[in-house]
This record gives sequence, C-alpha cells and structure tokens, in this order.
Amino acid sequence: MSSQSETAVRPSVESHEKTNFNPFTSNLFIGSLLPIVLIIVWEIASRSGWVAPYLLPAPSVVLEEIVGMAQEGELWGHISITLYRVFAGFLLGMAAATILGAATGYISIVEKVLDPMLQALRAIPSLAWVPLFVLWIGIGEASKITLVAVGVFFPIYLNLTSGIQGVDRKLIEVGRMYHFSSLQQIRKIIFPAALPSFLVGVRSGLSLGWMFVVAAELLGASQGLGYLMVFGQNTSSPELVIGSIVLFAIFGKITDEILKRIQTRTLRWQDSIENSV
Repeated sequence: MSSQSETAVRPSVESHEKTNFNPFTSNLFIGSLLPIVLIIVWEIASRSGWVAPYLLPAPSVVLEEIVGMAQEGELWGHISITLYRVFAGFLLGMAAATILGAATGYISIVEKVLDPMLQALRAIPSLAWVPLFVLWIGIGEASKITLVAVGVFFPIYLNLTSGIQGVDRKLIEVGRMYHFSSLQQIRKIIFPAALPSFLVGVRSGLSLGWMFVVAAELLGASQGLGYLMVFGQNTSSPELVIGSIVLFAIFGKITDEILKRIQTRTLRWQDSIENSV
C-alpha cells in the first residue's frame, strides 16, 4: 500500500518541480550576468571615446571581425587546427600522466625514483620548452602537440598521485580483512577514492592545455587562433587579437563545462554539498 502511494505521489512531485523551474535563477542566467554587464560597459566606453578604438575596439567591432572571417571560411580552418592540437595533446598528456601518476602513487619505490625529477621538470616555464622541441621534433604539428601534452601532464599527474596516496588507510585495512587481492583493492577501494582528485586534475590539465597551445602557436605556426593573434599584432588589428582571445575563452569554457558535467555524473554517488543541492 505504501509503495503504491509513493508511486502515485512521485509523478506529481516531479511535475511540480518542473513547473516551478525559474530561468532567472538558473546557473546559466546567473553566470551570464557579469559578462553581459562587462560587454555593455565595454561597448559604451569604446563608443563614447573613453578608450582609444585602436587600443580597445568595441565588442560590436570585434564581433563583426569574427563574423566576417567566418563567412569567408577562413576562421574555421584556424579553429579546427587549434582544436586538433589541444585534443591530441590532451589525450597524449592524460595517458602519460595516468600511467606515471598511478605508478608513483601506488608504488613507493617508483615515487622515490621518478617524482623528484618530474617535480623539477614541472618548474620549467612553458615557453622554455618551445626551442627545445623545435630542435628535437621540428616546427611541425608534433612539437606543438608535445608542448600541449606537457602542459596537460603535470596537473593530472599531481592530482592522481595525491589522490592515491590520500586514500584512507582504514579502507585498505578493511580490504585486507576481506582478503582482497591487489587488483581488487585498486578496483574497489583505491580507484573510487582517487577518482575525484583525478577528475579535478583532468579539468585543470585541459585548461593548461589551452594555455600551452597559445604558446605553441605564437611561435612558428601558420594556422590557428594563436597565429591569428600574432597576425593581428603585426597588422595593428586589435579587433583580430581580441577576437582570437574571445574564441579561446569560449572554447575553453565549453570544453571545461563538458568535463564538469562528466565529473558531476561520474561522482553522483559522492555525499557532497553539490550532490545534496
């Protein structure tokens, strides 16, 4: 009887929640308020002459430049090659970071041998790798993808290593009480406990991948959004430079939002503040 009443009540509750949805309180609307206000202030400041147009053109001028390049078909080639470099470097860096991070976090001797060298390499600035990769690999796509992979590697490696090493020792003891094998401990205890840190590292790694692709395309590229920035600088076209920066921000936000949704769905089992709302 109670189960029948619950099934009868549940649809009415769900429909009530749907009808009470308010778009003005949604995350998308609230998150868009500040950018919209800044764009309006920016447009007014540029149109009123408060800021020199050759230094900071109005958003409408920047949008006109982007739309014009898109209509001519020139923009899509630059976007596609940049996306290719980011995603190829992201997959390569994530694969290497997952293997080395898991080994460093789980095997103490590997941490003692490998971690000090990787921590030293992490301190090297991104632009310092560019001439070395050009000498080793050449000026083609391989050097640019490798540079992006280096940027992606370290956040994922650090978060995965700390996530594995931060697993509660009591959970490991419980696994031993149940006579779990090493593989069962990894699959049932260590992997779920380290997964939140790993996913945070993946998001951080992707954001750094977007930063490193700019460094890769600023030097020795003939295509890409970073190349457009250099071209705009050389031709004194601030609207092209700002337009490229805006496109980087848009695609960076889109890819991060995709990873954030994956993270939320994957960690739905977690008893966290986000899942309780």
